[in-house]
Amino acid sequence: MAGRPGDVARTQLEYLLWREERSYSEMAAQFEAVARSLGEQATITDRHLRRLASGERQSATPVTRRVFQAMFGQPLDVLLGPWRGESPVAGTVALNDREMLEMAANRARKFTLTAQSNLTGEGMDQIHDDVAALATAYQQRPLTEILPQLIQVQDDLFTLLEGHQPPAYTRRLLLLTSVVSGLLGKSSHDLGDPHAALTQARTAYLCADQADHNGMRAWIRGIQSLVAYWAGRHHEAVRYAQQGAQVAATSTASIWLPVGEARAWAALGNSAAARAAIERAEDGWARVQPDEVDELGGICTFSRARQLYYAADALAWLPSEAEAAEQYSMEAVAAYSDTTAPEWAFGDSAGSSCDLAVARVMRGEIAGASEALQPVLGLPPEQRINGIVASVKHVHRALTTLPRSAETTELQEQIEMFARTPLVQPR
Repeated sequence: MAGRPGDVARTQLEYLLWREERSYSEMAAQFEAVARSLGEQATITDRHLRRLASGERQSATPVTRRVFQAMFGQPLDVLLGPWRGESPVAGTVALNDREMLEMAANRARKFTLTAQSNLTGEGMDQIHDDVAALATAYQQRPLTEILPQLIQVQDDLFTLLEGHQPPAYTRRLLLLTSVVSGLLGKSSHDLGDPHAALTQARTAYLCADQADHNGMRAWIRGIQSLVAYWAGRHHEAVRYAQQGAQVAATSTASIWLPVGEARAWAALGNSAAARAAIERAEDGWARVQPDEVDELGGICTFSRARQLYYAADALAWLPSEAEAAEQYSMEAVAAYSDTTAPEWAFGDSAGSSCDLAVARVMRGEIAGASEALQPVLGLPPEQRINGIVASVKHVHRALTTLPRSAETTELQEQIEMFARTPLVQPR
């Protein structure tokens, strides 16, 4: 289905359709096949498809929008926007076998969750496994890859909580909803939106409260402290961490909260409070006993590697602690060197390298700082989340404290080039 010579596509959708070697009727049949694979009742006529592609028609039903999203990997509003002479960021219409199998699995999952008026044991296990998989994937895959599933799982959980299920399942659903809302709060933070992040976190805390689960309350306080820290609200970050520590009991959140507090104290210039919090975290390992939240794995459990990174991140704020910062950050970089380890996290690994670069700048070792930072500067845009960009900029600020030289200028220019292409482009 190609446009005539000299024709210019009027919308992104029209461009994508012209790229295919099929007629409008064949593409309408493809639309219906995708709808069936999603378990949706949706059809489209050749004429309707042509009018949408030409820009004559802008409205569409929610189900039509969902099918177009699945076909092209972009919302219909984006697809109906003007084509600007370059290939849009969208998927291909011709779904491969893997994509079709994923759609079939999603359809089977939807049936498992909603086949009966009450949630079944199989359905409960399914959604628990979904959340556990997301907790691990969150640390290891680009946010753009997992965000749609996160949003879908949260919607499924809200739907289940609004419906009827055996009382024994209600608490588990509340815990899983708290986790997913916390992950979406972290997602908003990673995209540079602390307001939306804290809104999700409040919903997560409400669910933790309704489940009456202290380990979950503590974990959500950790998310809130993290968001506040990166937003520059350091006193607020301290407050959230201290509130969480009061209920953390023996889960790994009891390590996360004090070392998170240490970062905020260090950012405020309080070296003594930061050091004391780091020591509390070190001492806490002897009392740790994993709970239901820890058992989900991934970002839901706080590892020794993350503790080393947080300690390095705290000490990197304090010029008087340059030697200790370098030691902690080298240990953290080593701890994250195995990318196949279950606890590996690309964001924490990058943050550890940035802290090592800052520590070396504080010690006047510019070549060493540049060496430490190169793996971070090589990250693709889809991994340049808010925290990583902020950490790289911390290196830039540290360089401004040194006498200007060709070496420092070159590294600053590399950092500035990196920061120009964050995960989300400014609008």
